[in-house]
Amino acid sequence: MGEPKTLYAEFTARRGHEDEVERLVAGLAEHVRREPGNVSFIAHRLAEDPAAFFVYEEYADADAFGAHLRSEHSIAFNAELSAHIVEDGSRLTWLERI
Repeated sequence: MGEPKTLYAEFTARRGHEDEVERLVAGLAEHVRREPGNVSFIAHRLAEDPAAFFVYEEYADADAFGAHLRSEHSIAFNAELSAHIVEDGSRLTWLERI
């Protein structure tokens, strides 16, 4: 097994789309947490800006993350999310353990 793949994703719901984005993220979380290589998937709304979303994700290794990206639920989520957020897609930040 390789090194864990850890990241966080950030995105901002369009005005009036906040609850729909939360519904989409909550649905995705249910699927991702059942993926064999998923270690953690924790989604948040920022306290000071409920339109801003922050999702912490950790996968066992690069293969597990690749499988996550290719999963039907992830593909469907990203396709639908794009209509509801300000950005062109999630902003991903990769993390390394120390």
